[in-house]
Parts: sequence; C-alpha cells; structure tokens
Amino acid sequence: MASLGSTVTGKVISLLTAAPGAFAAAQIRAQNVSPELSEKNDLIQYPTVLVYCEKVVNSLKEKFRSFSGTVEVAIEIRHSQDRLEGLQDALEGYADAAAGALDAARGDWGNGMFYGGGYEVAFAGVKKGGKNFIQVAKVTLEIGVSRS
Repeated sequence: MASLGSTVTGKVISLLTAAPGAFAAAQIRAQNVSPELSEKNDLIQYPTVLVYCEKVVNSLKEKFRSFSGTVEVAIEIRHSQDRLEGLQDALEGYADAAAGALDAARGDWGNGMFYGGGYEVAFAGVKKGGKNFIQVAKVTLEIGVSRS
C-alpha cells in the first residue's frame, strides 16, 4: 500500500507542475511536515506546496481484485509574506491554481487510477512564521484505484 500512496502522490505532483500557471517543480515536495519543522531544516521558497497521501482504503468494492478502493491525497499550499494585507488573497489564488489543475485532470489516470473530479479546500488561520506571517490552504481529493 505504501507504493500505491507514493504512486498517486507522484501523479498529483506531475499534474500540478504540468498545468500552465500553477507551480514550478522547485516549489513542490512529496512530504507531510509541519511548517515549524520545515522552516528549521530547509530553505523554503514561498509559496510552497506539499503533496502527500493521507489515507488508503481498500474497501474491496470489486470482489476479485487485490485492491479496490480509494487513496486520499492532500495538497497543502503554504504562503508567507511580511505583511498581513493581501496574504489571504494570494493564498486563494494559489488554491485556485491547484483546483484548476485538478479540474483539467478528471478521468482515467492510467494504471488503475481514476479521478472523479471532487475536492475540498480548507483555509487555516494566519500564524506567525515564514517571512513574518504564514497561512495554509489544504486541498484534499480522493482517487479511485482498482488493481488485480
């Protein structure tokens, strides 16, 4: 199952980097780490995008498959700047870019993966961090997977 989560995460990253006006490859990481830890250990370029698998569910909807279920993926977009003004607007723009890339990717992703097009976006409150203030948007989506 771990490789399934990595496979889906890699596919989402390739979709985000391929979409015009979305994100550069240097801004995206396949990692689930708190902002506090990432700022202590890395040089961060904002906005930064973290893509990771949150949950794998083998519900065995298809009786004779070894895996038939869903993989839940999170796209966490972090933006930081020195002033509060415009922070929320900028973050919403980045979340819209991610949503646009997902909207364009509905359908069969190959290798037994299918994306129906649904997603949820949640915005966290502004915190101290980054360049002075940091805010996070989290986009979650489910990918259907069917494998023998």
